[in-house]
Amino acid sequence: MANKKIIGLYPGSFDPVTNGHLDIAERAFKICDELHVAVVANPSKNSLFSIAERVELLKKTTKHLPKVVISSFNGLLVNYAKEIKANIIFRGLRAVSDFEFEFQMALINRSLHKDIEVVFLVPNEKFIFLSSSSIKEVARLGGDVSGFVPHEVQKALQKFK
Repeated sequence: MANKKIIGLYPGSFDPVTNGHLDIAERAFKICDELHVAVVANPSKNSLFSIAERVELLKKTTKHLPKVVISSFNGLLVNYAKEIKANIIFRGLRAVSDFEFEFQMALINRSLHKDIEVVFLVPNEKFIFLSSSSIKEVARLGGDVSGFVPHEVQKALQKFK
């Protein structure tokens, strides 16, 4: 039997992309033959950046990862996973509270798509406290986010000061 190509999907709002997100993407990248990092179009969230801006920031901040495809989608995650033929969904876990929500979603996704595996990755401990919402708040209040986000994202956040 031939080896099956591993196609990973790392979905998220990435509003904005943080160094923690990139750490997870880099870890997932090492596991896959191809990794799709996809911006979820979630109308219930009040986003700072448009979907197009988030896709562009991800393209700029992942250009060092040659097997990465950046895209966006709306609708069910498992439908998008089927569309791109992903066989692994990667999710980052920062805390126990993340695990509870992500565990429930993994079970739902597995019931909807039997051939997909969900893999939880823990970021480097120096990024464990990072969240996009906290980064947005610090940036809005004029704080220095340079240690938390890539340079391109830091520049993009300056327009919201």
